Amino acid sequence: MMMWRDGVVLGLGRAWDGAVELDVEIRGGAPADPSAGTHAAPSAPSAQTPPLPAGTRVRALAYPELVGRPAPGDRVTLTTAALARGLGTGGYAMVVALPDRLPADPAPAPGHLVKARYTPLQTMLLGADEQESAHHELLRDADDLGGMPVVVADLHSALPAVVAGIRAVAPTLRVAYVMTDGGALPAWFSRTLAGLRSAGWLAGSVTVGQAFGGDLEAVSLHSGLLAARLVLGADVAVVAQGPGNLGTGTRWGFSGTVCGDAVNAVATLGGAPVASLRVSGADPRERHLGVSHHSLTAYGRVALASADVVVPRFDAGTDLEAALPAGLEERVRTQASSLAAPAGRHRLVEVSTAGLAEALADTPVGLSTMGRGLAQDPAAFLAAAVAGVHAARLAGPADGGSPSAR
Repeated sequence: MMMWRDGVVLGLGRAWDGAVELDVEIRGGAPADPSAGTHAAPSAPSAQTPPLPAGTRVRALAYPELVGRPAPGDRVTLTTAALARGLGTGGYAMVVALPDRLPADPAPAPGHLVKARYTPLQTMLLGADEQESAHHELLRDADDLGGMPVVVADLHSALPAVVAGIRAVAPTLRVAYVMTDGGALPAWFSRTLAGLRSAGWLAGSVTVGQAFGGDLEAVSLHSGLLAARLVLGADVAVVAQGPGNLGTGTRWGFSGTVCGDAVNAVATLGGAPVASLRVSGADPRERHLGVSHHSLTAYGRVALASADVVVPRFDAGTDLEAALPAGLEERVRTQASSLAAPAGRHRLVEVSTAGLAEALADTPVGLSTMGRGLAQDPAAFLAAAVAGVHAARLAGPADGGSPSAR
C-alpha cells in the first residue's frame, strides 16, 4: 500500500551523513481535523488508520544523494503510509522527489551495482567487488577472513553496544560494520552509524545486498565481509541489519533470521562467528523476554555452522546491573542452553558485564532499543557489549599485546 502526498517544506531540522530532516505541511487530500493538533504523532498500528489529511504537519526525511537537497518553500512528493500507520523507526514521511527542482545528473563515474533494484529510487553505485573497482583484483579470488572475529547481532541498536564492548578490551582494534538489508536500505538513515563514524569508533562500513550508502558497497554478505577485512583492514567486524527490524509475531516471519545465514557465511570464509544474543529484561512480550525467540530461532535453526554464543553474567557492580529483574540471568542462561552442543551446535561463552555499564554510558551516540534506553532495559545493551568483549579477546589487540583481563 502506498499513500502519496504533496507537501511544502516549512523548515529544515537535523542533518547527518546522507540525510536531512524536514518540517513539511501536507497539501492536497482531505481537510485536516481541527481537533487533531498541528503535528502528526505515530500511533499503534491499526488496519483502520486514515490517510494523513491536508494541513497536517509532519516530520519528513530526505536523502540528498537520491532526491537533491530540499530548501524551505520547496514542493515535495512524499510517501506517508508507514507514518500514518505508526510504523517504522523514526516516524517519518519519506521524500520521493522535489518535483519542481530535480537534482542534476551525476558526473560520469564507474560502477554498475544497482541497489533498491526496480524501485523508483534504485541507485547505481560502484561496488568494491565489481570489475571497475580498484579493489576488484584484491577481492576476485579472496576466500579467507583469516580467523577474523565477526559479531552477528539481530538489531541495529546492538551496534554501538558491541563496539563499546570491543573498545573496553582493546580500543585500538579496527572495527568495521557490515550492514545487511533486513531493515533500512540506506545506511544514511542511521544517526548511530553517523555518530560512530564521527567519533572514530569505526574503520568504515560496508553495505551489502540491497542496502547501500556505506563507505563500501558489496553484492553479497560474503564479499562484504571480505571487503571489511581486506579493504578496510578490520580486526573485528559487526554484522547487523539497518534500523527498522521487521517482525510479525510468527515463528519465522522476522528479518532477523539472517543472523543464522551470517553465522554460516562467516564460518564458510574462515572467520570466527560470535553470536550476540538479543536479550531484554523489560519487553512486555513473552517471546522477547530474556533471550528473544529471534536469537533462538536464527542460531538454533538457521545457523548450520558452529558459533561462540556469548551469554552475559550480570555482575552487580553498578546500579544499572543491580536494577535488572530478579531471575533474569538464570532465565537467559536456561534459554541459551538450548543452543549448546550436544543438543545444539554452538559453544556457550559466559562473559562478565563488570565494567561495561561505564563503557556503555560513554558511547558517543544515544542507546535505544525498541524505544527503551540504557536505564529502561540495561540487559539489552549489556548482552550486546559482552559479545564485543569476547570478539576483542579473540582478535587480540592491534599492537600485538595482550587484551586486558576482565
